[in-house]
Amino acid sequence: MIRKLADGKYRLYSRKINPKTGKRRNLGTFTTRAAAVKHEREIQYFKSLG
Repeated sequence: MIRKLADGKYRLYSRKINPKTGKRRNLGTFTTRAAAVKHEREIQYFKSLG
């Protein structure tokens, strides 16, 4: 899940909620939405290998 922050950057969060904290995990902050989408695709690719 990608959210736009107040400073104009984009943050990638995990889809599942972390049971310890009750929040989503931060998977990285990016300057452009395209960079965040690209990284999300990379994560999904490596998840499919495992």
